[in-house]
Amino acid sequence: MRWGDMDAYGHINNVQVVRMLEEARIAAFGPPRGAGLPGVEPHVSLFNDVAEGTMALVVDHRIRYVRTLEYRNVPAVVQLWIGAVKGASFDIHYLVQDPVTREDCVKASSHLAFVDEATGRVLRLTPEQKQRLEPFTERKEA
Repeated sequence: MRWGDMDAYGHINNVQVVRMLEEARIAAFGPPRGAGLPGVEPHVSLFNDVAEGTMALVVDHRIRYVRTLEYRNVPAVVQLWIGAVKGASFDIHYLVQDPVTREDCVKASSHLAFVDEATGRVLRLTPEQKQRLEPFTERKEA
């Protein structure tokens, strides 16, 4: 959380929460291929290991604000896990918690698909991609 992420009500703004989800997703699965310079390897190389010309796109976000996330000068806790894995898409689920009290503040999910950049067509997940996701399909308590 950053000081500038607060809104006029003194809690983390909803737009900044979506950015936090994005940061957690990229930290876990890597940045999209060709974006930025090399850095720390993600927990699961997924987005950065797709074929040239493949985009990892968010199809849908669902966010439920359970409790306001107040600013603290320590990072919020974000747990994520994989939900449904389908033929051409998958879900990432998130739980954002207060870093001190560990109270649930935000429950969210993102539905993602890989898309061919040239044609705009959705691509089926490869067996290797499904295999990489499989160990994370159950929520792990920290």
